[in-house]
Amino acid sequence: MSGPALIATIIFGLAMLATIGIGVYSGMGREKSLDEWSVSGRGLGLLFVVLLMAGETYTSFSFLGTAGWSYKYGVPIFYLIAYLSVGLVAAYLFAPALWTYAARHRLVSLSDVVEHRFQSRGLGILAAVLASIFVIPYIQVQIQGMGAVVNAMSYGAIDLKVAAIVSFIVAEVFILVSGLRGSAWVSVLKDGLVVIAIVFLAIYVPLHYFSGVGELLDRMVAEKPQWLTFPGAGSGVYGGTWFVSTLLLNGITITIFPTSIAGYFSSQSANALRRNSIILPWYQLLLLVPMMIGCAALFVVPALADADLALFSVVIDSLPAPLVAIIGVAGALSAIVPMSVYMLSIGTMWGRTILGGGLAQQNARTDEAHLSPEQRRASAAERAGLGARQRRLSQWVCLIAGALALAGSLLLPNALVSLSVLSYEGLAQLVPAALLSLYWPRMSKQAAAAGLIVGSVLMVVLHYTGNDPLLGVNGGVWAVAVNAVIVWAVSMAKPDPRWRRDWRTASAEQAPAAARS
Repeated sequence: MSGPALIATIIFGLAMLATIGIGVYSGMGREKSLDEWSVSGRGLGLLFVVLLMAGETYTSFSFLGTAGWSYKYGVPIFYLIAYLSVGLVAAYLFAPALWTYAARHRLVSLSDVVEHRFQSRGLGILAAVLASIFVIPYIQVQIQGMGAVVNAMSYGAIDLKVAAIVSFIVAEVFILVSGLRGSAWVSVLKDGLVVIAIVFLAIYVPLHYFSGVGELLDRMVAEKPQWLTFPGAGSGVYGGTWFVSTLLLNGITITIFPTSIAGYFSSQSANALRRNSIILPWYQLLLLVPMMIGCAALFVVPALADADLALFSVVIDSLPAPLVAIIGVAGALSAIVPMSVYMLSIGTMWGRTILGGGLAQQNARTDEAHLSPEQRRASAAERAGLGARQRRLSQWVCLIAGALALAGSLLLPNALVSLSVLSYEGLAQLVPAALLSLYWPRMSKQAAAAGLIVGSVLMVVLHYTGNDPLLGVNGGVWAVAVNAVIVWAVSMAKPDPRWRRDWRTASAEQAPAAARS
């Protein structure tokens, strides 16, 4: 092993030990309930919520895919900043309502929201299964992304598969012990390194290879103009219509992304979520740096076989081993933190909705007004036992989901990753059932299920028949549109019976008042 590789490997190893230590320490002395494990007992303050949800901005894709897309396609990569910013506008409007609904009814996951809203465990199970199918590819993407980052920063000394296994072990250790709180604490280390690395690269790279950002942009205009206008370089499918439709679809979808839901529900208050939505758009500006480095790589390493290595090719070419290692650790942690939350989200949905008996088990024990003090204590102990059992089930599923993604990254590295392009389009089909239903009481479970199934099938068909995008529009938008039409039609024909009952009650109460007036 060469000197630079040895230095990078030592720094990486120490960083992984520190990550495990921070994650495990954060959960010491905490109760062993599902609420504490999955949403930190709804006790995270603004700083931790901001850092935890910033994980959606800076994943391993930020170090690999962002620079890679900039290198390969050019301006279409700006959809990333655009949809994250649109998503935070949507979160400002909708996240407080989701938090209030979940806090009132003690809900901890996306499938909980669906099950409670429609009083249907079957629909909750359907939501949990579909969400898991579309989130597992994201776990694999993070595992493989970390493998690429660590392999590059160690100058090839650490094998891709070894790095993948390490990322799985590190994430599983602290998430199984500490839950979401562990991810939030590790986010402090991760985001501190990310900000330092990105600010340094923003200043260093343009000055090292050019006379500044101005010269880089001048060369882009003169020599690579196709990278600066839609549809960019490459295949030419990422035009303006695709850009707008994708940012709208992803911007709304990220509001109900299972990992976003986990972040919302962990907050101390709805106002903290509003402040989070005001702060985080500024964080998106950091993504301009890997985009810029991708452009710089067009001139520094013009014949890269793998565009995703654009950023680290420039970093390795220009920096000494210790700095390469630190930037690599930032990239590795950017995979581990979101990966841990993805696994936790799947575990929570399965641990309660599918394997833990659903909300009926919890709701059967909430009416205690008629009980004696002794009976209430016994009921509280029973609830605690139920929560502990659901937590254990969730932890097992969390482990299994991570193991499946790890197996896919080691044995079939291209199988599940190809599904990742469908993740946002697939999860978008849950928007009517999980979000719009909270604002439209008439929506029935039959309508939500029909729209969800038809939208998901249509989205997959469009993709695998080569019709995504269709007429330049993201295929997920077409699927959501059909989903929404079906939800509307079925709800008008067969509304939720509770809506009809509540409407009649409200009308009866208003009639005497109208007569008196």
